[in-house]
Amino acid sequence: MEELLSKHVSDSETEQIQPVFAAHLNSDNRLFGGQLVAWIDIVAGAVAQRHSNQNVTTAAIDNLQFKAPVPANSFVVLHGKLTCVGRTSMEVRVDSFVEDLSGKRTLVNTAYLVLVALDKNDKPTPVPRLICDTPEEKAEWEAGQKRRRLRQDRRIKDY
Repeated sequence: MEELLSKHVSDSETEQIQPVFAAHLNSDNRLFGGQLVAWIDIVAGAVAQRHSNQNVTTAAIDNLQFKAPVPANSFVVLHGKLTCVGRTSMEVRVDSFVEDLSGKRTLVNTAYLVLVALDKNDKPTPVPRLICDTPEEKAEWEAGQKRRRLRQDRRIKDY
């Protein structure tokens, strides 16, 4: 097996911009929540693939809280970056913002997703270690370790 390298958080950081069209709206003319979840999952997958250089699958999405509405004719800006890695899993933070016509951005959602790297046989495979360069990245790593323990506890208790 080839040696896994360590990578910096910035090596896989990803930003995506999505225009909000009529097809994306719910009956209140706001972005359908499921559409935002799909975009979040796509960005998280891109971050995890860039880090692992493997196909990935989403294993968990933490709590989603919608903090602001997203109206038609705005942009959704999604910013994803790794926060923590395990042996085969990666936690990705995706911040979603609504950008209005003036360019002002308002936070809509912060989501943490866990993705697992897969080998050619669709089995979990090791991922590179994560290098945290800034105090913020190190704080995210520590918080990611706590979220990992909470997820493990919930899995053990089957909820």
